[in-house]
Amino acid sequence: MRRAVAFVAAALCVLANSGWTAEPWEFEPLEWAKFAEPTARYPHAVLGDEIEFGALVLKYIPGHAKYTIRLPQDRVFEDIKPRLVDIDQDGKREAMVVESHKAKGARLALYNGGGLIAATPYIGTRFRWLAPLGAADLDGDGHMEVAYIDRPHLAKTLRIWRFKNGALTEIATRPGLTNHKIGWDFIPGGIRSCETPEMILADANWSRIIAVTLSDGRLETQDIGAY
Repeated sequence: MRRAVAFVAAALCVLANSGWTAEPWEFEPLEWAKFAEPTARYPHAVLGDEIEFGALVLKYIPGHAKYTIRLPQDRVFEDIKPRLVDIDQDGKREAMVVESHKAKGARLALYNGGGLIAATPYIGTRFRWLAPLGAADLDGDGHMEVAYIDRPHLAKTLRIWRFKNGALTEIATRPGLTNHKIGWDFIPGGIRSCETPEMILADANWSRIIAVTLSDGRLETQDIGAY
């Protein structure tokens, strides 16, 4: 035990002498995240009004350190609220948000106090949006996936991206599904876990509730009732 304590003390001494200082977001849990700095610079109004957000505030415990991620003028957070997910499964959560560019539309992005961790590509066109379902290890392979509906009012396509080695890679898609109507200030459905994680969505014409699972790189659907 004394040897272990001495080793830790020596390691801390080396870090101190090197001038490196750990930030709270590197070792403390994320308590909450919220949007700030409302703005009308991106008047899409897909969520019911033209007010989006220019900043993301992250609060860590127990030190209560706060970090503000402030976007440039050509981008906004076009979302309802940040979702807290442990994307790298290290026991500390990150913030998953929808971020939109004035010329390129939306992307799904992951942030911590240090800034952007990873993001999907922008859809590519102004005023094109995506609606998140959430994040989970959908196929049990030990890596987290993020899921969203690409253009829930137009393309109505489910997209799954795997987070691995610090990056997001698209692994599966399925058309004919949606989870949002223009003007709604909420996103119904999401990911539920019973024996295996299931994504709960609506079909393209909002008549049926559909459960979707990921297995061996394939998306399998099940009709579970009338919407």
